[in-house]
This record gives sequence, C-alpha cells and structure tokens, in this order.
Amino acid sequence: MGVLGSIGQRARHVAGWFTQPLLPDDLLGTLNPMWSRREPHARVVGVRRETADTTTLLLQPGPSHPEHVAGQFVGVGLRIDGVWQWRTYSVTSAPGDRLLAVTVTALPGGTVSGALAHRTPVGALLRIGPPAGEFVLPNPVPEKLLFLTAGSGITPVMSMLRDLAGRSESLSGAVLVHCDRTPADLVFGPELRALAAATGLTLIERHTALEGRLTPETLTDVVPDWTARQTWACGPTAMLDALTEHWARAGDPDALHLERFVPPTPVADGLTGGRVSFTTSGISADAGPGTPLMAAGEAAGALLPNGCRMGICHTCVGKLRSGAIRNLHTGDLTDTPGLAVRTCVSGAAGDVEIEL
Repeated sequence: MGVLGSIGQRARHVAGWFTQPLLPDDLLGTLNPMWSRREPHARVVGVRRETADTTTLLLQPGPSHPEHVAGQFVGVGLRIDGVWQWRTYSVTSAPGDRLLAVTVTALPGGTVSGALAHRTPVGALLRIGPPAGEFVLPNPVPEKLLFLTAGSGITPVMSMLRDLAGRSESLSGAVLVHCDRTPADLVFGPELRALAAATGLTLIERHTALEGRLTPETLTDVVPDWTARQTWACGPTAMLDALTEHWARAGDPDALHLERFVPPTPVADGLTGGRVSFTTSGISADAGPGTPLMAAGEAAGALLPNGCRMGICHTCVGKLRSGAIRNLHTGDLTDTPGLAVRTCVSGAAGDVEIEL
C-alpha cells in the first residue's frame, strides 16, 4: 500500500470515531491496545528458551492488569489466521516482578502452544486475561512443604519458589520432586539447582527415561516424611489421580493440593434455561438449559462482544439487569443486579436481562 493510500485509510478510520458511539475504553484501545480495559493486551518484550520445547515469554501488560498471586494462571490470546485463539498458562514470575512471565511447552500437534513457544517474536502483541486460580500457598506458609511436579507442571510451583525466595522466606525445610525424561528436558533445571544451592531447598530430580515415573509406591523412598508435609502437586492427569488415591488411602487428603491442566467440565445439575433479553440491542432469545447466553443471543442475531468464548478473557461481560444466571462451569448462581456477567460461560436461570 502506498503512503497516500495508508494516510487515507487512517483518515477514514479516525473519521469513523465521529460517526459511531464509542466508550472511552474503545477510543483508548484504538489509539493503543495496551491501554484497553475491555480487551487487555500484553507486549512480548523478551523470549527465553528453557528447553528444546519450552519457552518463557516475558510480557509487559497494560497498566490496568491486576497483580497475580504465586501459583495462579492467566488466559493468553494469540491471533492465528485472523482468529483469536486462547489458552491458559501458569504465571511463572513472582508477584511484583517488573515483567509477567508465562512459560509455554509446545505440545505435539498443538497449534497455539507451538506458535507461542517457537514463533512468537519480541514485540508481538498478545491478549491477556486476569489472573485466576486457587492453587496458591496459604498465609502463613507451612514450615514443611512438599512440591511434586512433572514436565510443565513445574510452572505454577516456579512462581511460588521465586516468590518465597524473593521474600526471604526459608526454603530450607521444603522439598521439590521434579520429574522429566532427562536432565536436559527438566524445565527450569539450571535455575532450580542454583536455587537449591542458595536457599537449602531440597531438590530431587527424577529422570524418568532411566528411573521410571514417580509413583505413590516410590514416594516414601524419596520423601520418607511425606505424610507430615503440606503438598502441592501439578503434572499429568495419571500422576495426579494416583496421588489422590494414595493420599486418601495412606495420608491426609486435606494436605494434598492439586492443579490440573484440563478445562472445567460443564455442570449438569440445576440448569433451567429461560428467556434472555439484551437491553442495549433490544434482542431477546430463548436459552435452553446449558446454553450460554452469548450463543443464544448470537443465534437470534445479536452482535455481542466476544473473545475467547471460554470464560478467560472477560471481553464478553455485560451487566445483569434482572433475573439470575448460573455459571456453566461451577454451577454458581448469581442474581445481583449490576454485577458483570461473562455471557460465554453463563446460562439463564429463568428469565434474565443483560445490559448488552
């Protein structure tokens, strides 16, 4: 495109501001995506290779992005062929760090994970959701901690370890068992070894190509006092299922805290459906039990804000005017007027009005 064509295009774009109603956030987001509160962005300012398949992206979020708690995750959106694709990743930086770090392992056949891990350059703009998740340490922190991780399961725990080390919390009583195929595959291996040497953290590496996977039966061999420890575990589903059964049988189930990298299963109970009215657009639609408000509205012709369609990015929110909605992931019922509702993961619990 020539210079005159580019100038003309920009002039038409700016002129459009005066021919359609724009909220202050719409205008700020048009000028600079980093300023948008409705569609928050983060800029990639650094890329660090951890292993052959794992990369840490150092992000500079916009000024409105809330601080995370160590162990939480964020939604990350990447535009692929013109469509925003979303995934969740644990934050690996410590709270209060100047930059936000997320560490991505490229999965076999993973379009988004492969693009983020191998083809995201410095300067790229990503969408980012608010921090969430309850896989966090209590306050005060228990004296005897045990972390059990495998592969990319180290990522939420890495934020915890960095946070504890940065706050001068003692790690001398903590034990980390971290598993992967070989020493070279161990995500954060060099940093963890240095951290153990500096803080007294007990690091137990298990290289599964030679030693096999960590099992409940071998846990007592590597951590004899595991029953006396509060434990945070993250890794493959099979490992977490086995640990859950072992703690229920031989330990204290309340002392085991798990983070699973799987999407939530939609609830099946308590779903009623109803008629949803979008008060701004003037469109109403019948939403069946388990049907997201967004899907019902779009089927009736409503043009609604949308993003990840997974409840991550908070782009689709509208205020609840009347009625009640049920979160399709958790089953929680909300009937407070004025509360922000994510239409992509909320269903009608009777007739409902949404300000969109």
